[in-house]
Amino acid sequence: MLLIEGIMTVNAFHISVSDDVLGDLRARLNRTLFTTASDSVFWAAGVDPGYLRELVTYWADGFHWRKAEAALNAFPHYVAEVAGRRVHFVRLRGNRAEGGPEPLPLVLTHGWPSSFMEMLRVARLLTDPADPADAFDVVIPSLPGFLFSELPRGPFTRRGVAEIWHSLMTETLGYQRFGAFGGDIGGGVTQWLGALYPGEVAGIHVTSAVLTTDFSKQPATAEEQAYLDAIAAYDEKDQGYSEIMWTRPDTIAAALMDSPAGLVAWIIDKYRDWSDCGGDLETRWDKDTILTVATLYWATGTIGSSFRQYYDYSLNQPVPPITVPAAITLSNEPAYANLPRSLTERLCSDLRHWSTPGRGGHFMAHEEPEQVADEIRTFFGPLKRSR
Repeated sequence: MLLIEGIMTVNAFHISVSDDVLGDLRARLNRTLFTTASDSVFWAAGVDPGYLRELVTYWADGFHWRKAEAALNAFPHYVAEVAGRRVHFVRLRGNRAEGGPEPLPLVLTHGWPSSFMEMLRVARLLTDPADPADAFDVVIPSLPGFLFSELPRGPFTRRGVAEIWHSLMTETLGYQRFGAFGGDIGGGVTQWLGALYPGEVAGIHVTSAVLTTDFSKQPATAEEQAYLDAIAAYDEKDQGYSEIMWTRPDTIAAALMDSPAGLVAWIIDKYRDWSDCGGDLETRWDKDTILTVATLYWATGTIGSSFRQYYDYSLNQPVPPITVPAAITLSNEPAYANLPRSLTERLCSDLRHWSTPGRGGHFMAHEEPEQVADEIRTFFGPLKRSR
């Protein structure tokens, strides 16, 4: 089915994993070899082998992909060619009141190791609220190299993705003005959208703030320096995963492309560390949700291409000053929980909303969808009315 939006052709898309892929996945899961724990403290040395065995066993014999696939296909999926590459996205129209104003469009951008799934529950809340006056149109693209979106022809940079998203929203979908929300990589993309396109971007809202690193004109305050020192200390223990993806992504990708158990271990290590789960992964993610994400990565063979944004990370430029209205709903994860507001104010000259709810981590939209939907309405509501 073809839909014409703006000046570009948009194709309806349906997720369909073949029986052959699922059969091969099950066979690999049933042949998994498990290691033993390196530390007597639960999860101290990475993913607990006992939990991984339990998860892999369920993936092979208890998880029903076709049910998960049908639930995902209940959302309207599309693909379009943007900048010469395929971009996948979910698009939901706002349920506005008859005769009421058009809903403000929002582009919601996920991070790593996440997917469009992170934003689906929030999208439902934003497009079909109790009061139709609160409705938004929502577009959820898959980042380049993630699942059904192709890598860009050049390097993967947050600025480059922002340029693609701007083209998707304005040229492909025909929106003249839109808002942007995201966290992690999506937060960086969102900030670049605000910096590059103040004429079309109504405002930006992020859950993990990208820091300015230029302190030449205004040295860091004592509070800011204490935070920067604490983050450096945290990174010494946490950044092993990123070091290999920055320097040798193809080496680790070779292992994860061949082993679904290894793939899901790599993913849940970060889901547990970065989410606001108190060390108990399944207080935030039931097995079916975890395995839906893992199956999407496995079936599309894109865990390796999702590393490109790490390998190309050094090519990212500092984000220019952002003058559009900005909002922060601060993630309750070690990297951001104590971030001083002043660091964001160095970058955003019109910071209108600063919230520290104290719950919801790296994947906040997935962990606390009602909270995120409320925060988005609070910030973007006045911007809708000011159009």
